[in-house]
Amino acid sequence: MATNKTITVAMTGASGIQYAMRLIECLIQAECNVYVLMSKPAKIVMGMDTDDSAPSKTADLQRFLSERYNAKDGQLQAFGQEQWTAPIASGSGAPDAMVICPCTTGTLAAVAAGNCNNLLERAADVMLKEHRQLIVMPREMPFSTIHLENMLRLANAGAIIMPPNPAFYNRPKDIDELIDFVVARVLDQLDVAQTLQPRWGID
Repeated sequence: MATNKTITVAMTGASGIQYAMRLIECLIQAECNVYVLMSKPAKIVMGMDTDDSAPSKTADLQRFLSERYNAKDGQLQAFGQEQWTAPIASGSGAPDAMVICPCTTGTLAAVAAGNCNNLLERAADVMLKEHRQLIVMPREMPFSTIHLENMLRLANAGAIIMPPNPAFYNRPKDIDELIDFVVARVLDQLDVAQTLQPRWGID
């Protein structure tokens, strides 16, 4: 399993911000470099889904997450949605992978259409054009035909579609274990070592 990768974690305004926060924590522990994008709706939903509130300013968000997860100096960087000078806005600065977690159907549609109206959409567009790994985690139910067609379009473009669907064969005892199941699968896709969940058929 590789380490010292650079991974972008982008959070949008769908419920399930816990997945992203746990993913960031695990990536920091694995000594990856982490870029963070958090939309305004994501900050609102964070206050609804959790007991935490996300700082409104990007610099404060970076400090908040760095201190929370004990990131090394410079290991975690947060960017604003209009920060077009961020490395993720260009193919020459593209990270190893990007995870949109959770992903609203609006963001799903925008990325599938190739829109670049903000840094998150542009960063996702860069990943596709540079043939880098893009993981999209749509959090919605039921899916309409439009949602499914957008997912198919992204899958055909090389993205990995991973709705955050936890399993129950491991007999989870609490919500944290459900979250860890999903995050473990994402880490496996990223080729980042994880010990959150045992592998199927391996004691």
